[in-house]
Amino acid sequence: MRSIHSKSNSATKTLVRRTLMVLSLVLTAPLAIAATGIGALAHAAFNPAAFDVWVDSPVMGPIKTRVLRAADGNTDRVVYALDGMRAGQDLNGWEIETNVAETLASWNINVVMPVGGESSFYTDWNAPSEFFGIPAGTGSANTGSGATDALSGGPGKSYRYAWESFLTNDLRWALRDRYGFNPNRNGIFGLSMGGSAALTLAAYHPDQFSFAGSFSGYLNISAPGMREAIRLAMIDAGGYNVDSMAPPWGPQWLRMDPFVFAPRLIANNTRLYIAAASGRPTAQDGPNMGTVNGMALEALALANTRSFQVRMATLGAGNVTYSFPEYGIHAWNNWQDEATRMLPDLSANIG
Repeated sequence: MRSIHSKSNSATKTLVRRTLMVLSLVLTAPLAIAATGIGALAHAAFNPAAFDVWVDSPVMGPIKTRVLRAADGNTDRVVYALDGMRAGQDLNGWEIETNVAETLASWNINVVMPVGGESSFYTDWNAPSEFFGIPAGTGSANTGSGATDALSGGPGKSYRYAWESFLTNDLRWALRDRYGFNPNRNGIFGLSMGGSAALTLAAYHPDQFSFAGSFSGYLNISAPGMREAIRLAMIDAGGYNVDSMAPPWGPQWLRMDPFVFAPRLIANNTRLYIAAASGRPTAQDGPNMGTVNGMALEALALANTRSFQVRMATLGAGNVTYSFPEYGIHAWNNWQDEATRMLPDLSANIG
């Protein structure tokens, strides 16, 4: 028994050291590091087969969602695709950067792509984002830098984010009432911020989500240094304040940490697909600063994901599939590949 504990402690210490090493790289790099992988938008690719669905949130007002119907017209099989930290206000990143929605539809799955939620973690915030008690709207907007736009207005600043309530209540029942979509045993997946959020939503809403997928998610946000890494990423991605989302290390923050709520995922028997790549670039990533940034971010996601894997193994989890490809950085080509690998598992565990 002593040797088992010794091995476990050694593995934990190794993960902590690895996390701290990556954090030191992320925290000392320029803030632009957050721009590469966490939902960065490169080129728009509007899909005319998808359509807009507007649903009112009592807190956030009208919210747009893009929907692509299943090829066979069924209303039973539904999946939600969550965006990354830089979620835009016009289209969801999965539609902009990949063909994943079309592939899902060809598998007879209805695809729900919420639009917006930059830096939100798709959770219900404590307050609109502000710094030093200064309300949003006093800064200079649209300078291209989240750091200089921290006091500017916009979603999540002019109102309080309430994304969890929207996705699990307002949008859920609107899709049922308008289109007959099954409100139960849906799937949900996302990248980076959206990957963490997918597990959170599945953990606390097991009747709605029977399957959850995380690609390059931050699954141990209470690890040393993680809150400050998220703070810097939020400042760069729209100028948001993590303290407006949840107080440090309080119950609300811990509620968002997959490492902490892992027992819920096991008790719910939620089918999970968890992926993080090595951070080593592929030939298509190319040698540039974005690749360097994507390498660092993916290494951080990998350390978080490996920590979550150890936690789940310690709890005796048997409801999860892991993917740790030898190559891949924090970028859309990596996430598209993971979505393709996930598809059979997703298809078999929804509806």
